Amino acid sequence: MKSPVLVLIPMLLALAAGAVLPFQAVLNGQLRGLLGSPFAAGLVSFSAGTLLLLAIVLLLRTPWPANVAAVPWYLWVAGGTLGVGYLIMSIWLPPMLGVALTFGLIVAGQLAMSLALDHFGWLGVAQHAINPWRVLGAALIVAGVILIRKF
Repeated sequence: MKSPVLVLIPMLLALAAGAVLPFQAVLNGQLRGLLGSPFAAGLVSFSAGTLLLLAIVLLLRTPWPANVAAVPWYLWVAGGTLGVGYLIMSIWLPPMLGVALTFGLIVAGQLAMSLALDHFGWLGVAQHAINPWRVLGAALIVAGVILIRKF
């Protein structure tokens, strides 16, 4: 059994990662207003992130795989491509829906897909079967989104 601290730290990191996403959306939305385009704002955001990651990779001397050609093509592009879709939606939707509803729906979508990935073991993740407690947890999040939308 894992130490409670070894479980708590990653959980707090995940919570912190989620907490910064609304800030990112609001700041990128402000950038969109100044630049006039969600795509230009996304480009600036990704460029800044790319430069930061490049600096980290260089500072940590992160090695590349010995055989770069062995990495499937879709792994080179999938994360960034999906990230663009998420980023553009997080810039475009908050002015229409509000930050809370936008991120409530984003979290509900993330949870639904996460449950499917876990249950079916898609993309090689460890399988964790859907059970009534997991369904109840997802339903409570959806109920929260409904309450946010209503009030």
